[in-house]
Amino acid sequence: MAAKRFPTFRLGIKSLLLHKLRSFLTALGLLFGVAAVISMLAVGEGASYEALEQIKTLGPTNIMVRSQKPLVTEATAKGHRRKAFAYGLLYQDLDRINAMFPGAKHAVPVRETQQNLRSGELWSSSIVVGTTPEYLDVLSLRVDDGRWLSSVDVESHENVVVLGAAAAQVLFPLANPIGAALQSGENRFTIVGVLQAMGRAASPGGIPLDECVFIPISTSRARFGDVVRKRSTGSDERTRVELTEIKLQLHTTEEVIPSSKLLARTLHIGTRAQDDVKMIVPLEQLRQQEETARIFNMVLGSIAIISLLVGGIGIMNVMLATVTERTREIGVRRALGAKKSHIVKQFLVEAVVLSGAGGAMGVLLGLIIPQIVTALSDSLTIVRPIHVGVSFGVSAFVGVTFGLYPAWRAANMDPVTALRHE
Repeated sequence: MAAKRFPTFRLGIKSLLLHKLRSFLTALGLLFGVAAVISMLAVGEGASYEALEQIKTLGPTNIMVRSQKPLVTEATAKGHRRKAFAYGLLYQDLDRINAMFPGAKHAVPVRETQQNLRSGELWSSSIVVGTTPEYLDVLSLRVDDGRWLSSVDVESHENVVVLGAAAAQVLFPLANPIGAALQSGENRFTIVGVLQAMGRAASPGGIPLDECVFIPISTSRARFGDVVRKRSTGSDERTRVELTEIKLQLHTTEEVIPSSKLLARTLHIGTRAQDDVKMIVPLEQLRQQEETARIFNMVLGSIAIISLLVGGIGIMNVMLATVTERTREIGVRRALGAKKSHIVKQFLVEAVVLSGAGGAMGVLLGLIIPQIVTALSDSLTIVRPIHVGVSFGVSAFVGVTFGLYPAWRAANMDPVTALRHE
């Protein structure tokens, strides 16, 4: 219908169909360029999203200070042969934080110990997390069955335990664990709850929460103590750590950075003799990751857009060759009364059709590739509508821009010279 109403459009399409293979190969340049832009940005967006979500789960209003084992030199090793090597956070540090930040939402102590857990004939080596009831709110956890730890459990040193989803599946694959007993050495715990599956780390570098089990922190200290003993062939290592971590939750993100600086001074982080405490500020990590993601997407987009320019150069090259081949045709049309604008439109139609077709096929391929990447690598890919629109728009713009010069050159040929061309 459009070809009948617009003879210039008809001529442009007819010229392209006379050389189908050449037209297809020319469109391939923009096809792969558009597909590269969409798919590369989709992979970048997916990677950025996963990283940001992992940081967000730590809580943008949270500040975490964590015990870290300092380097043990020969001198320090000799000094701790008869007594446990002490390092990290103390309960006194928790008291200082509570006094320094009375307006904070929560200050949650955490004590992590590796324990062998047994249920009947099934057993698992898991991290036992001793903590307080506020831990649930600070990390936005949810109870799937039963209940969470209570303040009464903490005050009474109760032998109760809440299982992570993966730990419950390992220890009770077929039975409901609520009310059942869990053995750890000589200690017997009663299971009062099971958490929903989260798939998240307990802390930076920690194991997934789903594999942890949770008990009152008072029970952890009473049953397991502060000294951890590791025996191996020819060595007997003992370390003393009162608290593995303290999570400070504030009310707003505006409080986080000033409070982190005050907390660093309070606990002498960075200036401690043993360098045995580190601080993690998820808000800072979140902002850094967002900036990194922005730069990463810019780099990916720039690389992919270069491929679009290469495709545009291909269109210009083919169109210039076409102008040379059809010099006599252009001379005949001009001699029969065709205006310069008619010649320009004809060649622009060819360039626009090539770029439009290449761009459309590129969009289709660009939507398929991220799905293949996700299926093969299990990596998240996110296709943004703006990326699709911009990619197609740039391909059309490139086609028109690189088709202008050949069209202008064809229109400005001298008719007499063109008619003499063989």
